[in-house]
Amino acid sequence: MTSADPQLAVAGCADEQRWHEALLEAPVCEPQLRLWTYRTPGVVFGCSQAALLAEARGRGARTEMVLRRSGGGAVLTGPWMLSTSILLPPEHRLLAGGTVSSYRWLGALIAGLLRDMGVAAHALSPDDVRRNPGNPALGWACFGGLSPWEVVADGRKIVGLAQLRRRTGVLLTSGTLLARPDWAALCAALGRPADDARALAGVTTSCEEQLGAAPLVESFASELHQMLTDVLGELRTHPVAA
Repeated sequence: MTSADPQLAVAGCADEQRWHEALLEAPVCEPQLRLWTYRTPGVVFGCSQAALLAEARGRGARTEMVLRRSGGGAVLTGPWMLSTSILLPPEHRLLAGGTVSSYRWLGALIAGLLRDMGVAAHALSPDDVRRNPGNPALGWACFGGLSPWEVVADGRKIVGLAQLRRRTGVLLTSGTLLARPDWAALCAALGRPADDARALAGVTTSCEEQLGAAPLVESFASELHQMLTDVLGELRTHPVAA
């Protein structure tokens, strides 16, 4: 289902992954953008976590779950998150400099938007991550670890980044925590102990926690979409299948 904003889709995490796959089947000839939020919780597993996904399904978890083609840990999606999907041609100027550098502009852009809202956010350089790599015991969760150009506030992660590279194009994704996630639901779905939920709450933060109230997802999406459009230029619109 799509919201009144044609660039903000209100969908399930499986719908989001299908959209990615469909657009990467053919060569990406120009930048394409979609922003996402979610009515209900879901878990998106990294490409190396197929066994974890199978175990979670075997336990009969009712949460929507899907495997993505990019790496990293499990992502808990839900109404608390605003995600972006940016598809670029393989030779696009924003991808120059290599895999890690490809994230820099996106992390810096979202950090700037958060600062404009009053959140003391900044994107982590590779040196920052080397000095503070995060808690390895939480490596199974995307928001449990830190990677270059992801965004933190008060030293805690508020924006996660991922990418998928194919010959047809490159997908850059981000997830921004607007409100407090239900980390207990993620741990329950994966059979993790309650201590892990408390640990995740300790290493992450959200706009709600930083500002005292969560911003409206539509307002945040509108501001972010305008900033991304300024960088990417004219964009194609591809609807999300109902």
